Amino acid sequence: MRFSTFLLVLSFFGALHTTQAEEKKTNYNVLFIISDDLTATALSCYGNKVCKTPNIDRLAARGTRYTRAYCQGTYCGPSRASFMSGYYPHATGVLGYRSPRPNIGNRVTWSQHFKNNGYYAARVSKIYHMGVPIGIEQGSHGADDEASWTERFNSQGPEWRAPGDGETLQNNPDGKKPAVGGNTFVVVEADGDDLVHSDGKTAKKAAELIHLHKDKPFWLGVGFARPHVPFVAPRSYYPPFKPYSKMVLPPKVKGDWDDIPKAGINYCTSLNMKMDIRRQKKAVGGYYASVAYMDAQVGKVLDALEQAGLNEKTIVIFTSDHGFHLGEHDFWAKVSLREESAAVPMIISVPGKKPAVCHSLVELLDLFPTVSALCGLEVPDRLQGRDISQTLDDPKHEVRTSAFSVAPMRKGFLLREDKWAYIQYQEDASGGMELFDMEKDPKQYTNLAKDPGHAKKVEEFKAKLTAKLKEVRNNDLKALPVKPKPKRKSKPKG
Repeated sequence: MRFSTFLLVLSFFGALHTTQAEEKKTNYNVLFIISDDLTATALSCYGNKVCKTPNIDRLAARGTRYTRAYCQGTYCGPSRASFMSGYYPHATGVLGYRSPRPNIGNRVTWSQHFKNNGYYAARVSKIYHMGVPIGIEQGSHGADDEASWTERFNSQGPEWRAPGDGETLQNNPDGKKPAVGGNTFVVVEADGDDLVHSDGKTAKKAAELIHLHKDKPFWLGVGFARPHVPFVAPRSYYPPFKPYSKMVLPPKVKGDWDDIPKAGINYCTSLNMKMDIRRQKKAVGGYYASVAYMDAQVGKVLDALEQAGLNEKTIVIFTSDHGFHLGEHDFWAKVSLREESAAVPMIISVPGKKPAVCHSLVELLDLFPTVSALCGLEVPDRLQGRDISQTLDDPKHEVRTSAFSVAPMRKGFLLREDKWAYIQYQEDASGGMELFDMEKDPKQYTNLAKDPGHAKKVEEFKAKLTAKLKEVRNNDLKALPVKPKPKRKSKPKG
């Protein structure tokens, strides 16, 4: 081969290698949209026939919709600290409402990883934990991590104080209590338009940032407060759910709680909240109106992305920090490890990928490594989630054999497999156990944990949970043993 030809071949393969490397490193923008306290069962793309969510639906129509995605903590603080840090709650020890930063040191968070690789990283409103309604009323940073962002913005709103027609549904049997603040079931049919409230302001700011930073890569976190209580939305979103008496509640099964341990009874129930049927139905209607309002704000953000010409340059994710009970088993709110509370909606839309529905078990913890890989960034080995990007090309691909979630306040643990859901309270199971056959009993009415015919299965799950917790705790955050300093030999006097 002549030397000139040899150089030409080298040049060709060099150019090919460069092209392949450039293809691998795709500087997609990342638009991460997260709702607060949203159950997948409230979305029309997940089968709800009453609550219409056309904007989330249009994202699902072009992305991959995951039907079995699970949070790692069934309330805001540990869940958000987990998916942003890349660790399970029992790895960091963040089991409450704190920032993960003191526990992870200088390790980068999800958005910080992108920030350190040249991305503009910003959040609008709640990404890490932020108290609702108090944090929204004050416009505070909450348990945020400043190092995660180039800029950060808060969206104040009046919450339960919004002018309009409000009713406290919780612990108000005689109806004498006015609309009150706090983590309380309150419905407010509010006066004014979308921009009166936090989520309307969040959508507006997110749209501004998309246009302002459209010419360089960005990681933009957009956190909506609704449908977290109080259920507050402009009154224009309420008509589809009125009269509230037409709302249909989940079945009420006699003796539903008889076969589950005390720790398995949720902290919010129809009984302890003193909510009669009228109030229960209004709670569902108010929740749906809040979802409809949130969905409209999602639409404004998606519109801004399209108007900026960024649809083909942006990975869009929609999810929630955990689920929410709407009367199933007479349970309300979050915290439980049942499906309605532990499962989350999750949609990932990537340019060039075909729309699909994926039934693999996945976790919110998987978002950090997956999106990093899709954008050609290094995926830190220490991350405890998995890269699920293969499911975007092959929705039948199985990512994992089980999903793991925790309810720290009640020291509860969930292992969700294809056929089984196993829940255990206390690490030694002294608080009780629940076992459900998810094929025969998908609504989880029959606890098989004490059935002699399933004793072997229970023992298998107890061993699996012990192994899972050991795996979770085996990470680079573990404190290294401190070696004692060698004693100095005393110098002889003389």
